[in-house]
Amino acid sequence: MRAAWLLLLCLASSLSWAAETKDPDPWEGFNRSMFAFNENLDKYIAKPMAQGYQYITPEPVDQSVTHFFSNLGDVLVIVNDIGQLKMGQALSDTARFLINSTVGFFGIFDVASHIGLPKHDEDFGQTLGYWGVGSGPYLMLPFLGPSTLRDGSGLLIGYQSDLGYTGIGNNYAQQIGLYTVRGVDLRADLIASEGLISGDRYTFIRSFYLQRREYLINDGVVQDEFGDDFDDFDDFDDEEDWGDDWDQ
Repeated sequence: MRAAWLLLLCLASSLSWAAETKDPDPWEGFNRSMFAFNENLDKYIAKPMAQGYQYITPEPVDQSVTHFFSNLGDVLVIVNDIGQLKMGQALSDTARFLINSTVGFFGIFDVASHIGLPKHDEDFGQTLGYWGVGSGPYLMLPFLGPSTLRDGSGLLIGYQSDLGYTGIGNNYAQQIGLYTVRGVDLRADLIASEGLISGDRYTFIRSFYLQRREYLINDGVVQDEFGDDFDDFDDFDDEEDWGDDWDQ
């Protein structure tokens, strides 16, 4: 109940903010502090773990882990397909999930992509945007990384369902373990893209995140300065990010 009231408060604040100002980052002082915190967390914990994982994990195994968690995420993608009235896409993503969960051996192999069922990226923040909820101020979350008031509200819904929704993890400790494995895998996948970040990292990440979210909410119909570079950073917007995926 408290989470529901908090969600309503955040959404009301988001709509009010969107009507009053065009400043995307009115909380920049706080956000830069959280960015510095996450940067240090990444430097001393997340990135070394990801590098170790990458060093000891064969590439086929790494890809299988990524496919497994991506397949679990398709459950929430389907929910948000329906929430955005994308019924054709919902059918495609349902077929994708069923095929990868069976023929693909619980998602370890991405069979669906090879037969013409592409991966889609839909989350609760995008669904709120679809129904006209403004993004609200940019917000750097500790551990979780870049967000907005609207997307942060969507996280309240997403994290309530996520792995527990799919029936993976019988208790809190097991779910934390699965989150950790997924986070390390995501961070490892981003190591190759670190060289694309230039200039002031905080400003770059903020601009990229806000434009990427607009790109997703508008299904690609948007003017942006990054162009095709979005494809190199697809893991940035996995709603269950490792806290510092965006940082290094």
